[in-house]
Amino acid sequence: MFIRAASGSEVRSIAGGRVVFADWMRGFGNLLIVDHGNGYLSIYGNNDSLLRQVGQAVKGGETIATVGNSGGNPESGLYFELRHQGQPIDPMKWANLK
Repeated sequence: MFIRAASGSEVRSIAGGRVVFADWMRGFGNLLIVDHGNGYLSIYGNNDSLLRQVGQAVKGGETIATVGNSGGNPESGLYFELRHQGQPIDPMKWANLK
């Protein structure tokens, strides 16, 4: 899912967990992945800057990055994805459960 947002806007973790990836990746730009346990991951791409490093614990709602367009998208925004056991989950269905 691509969420348009102004460059420099805060990116917040959807839930508590531990950062398992924080680096640039082709096609995703500055990418940060949070492991929430039980096979759940949240993925945040296209960031301007990453504010957490691999191994750091994060709390739900904590700022972990800033929005940008590092992934090659002409628009500023956040690439967001949820995965469970390696399979993508529709973030809108997950959000509706909350």
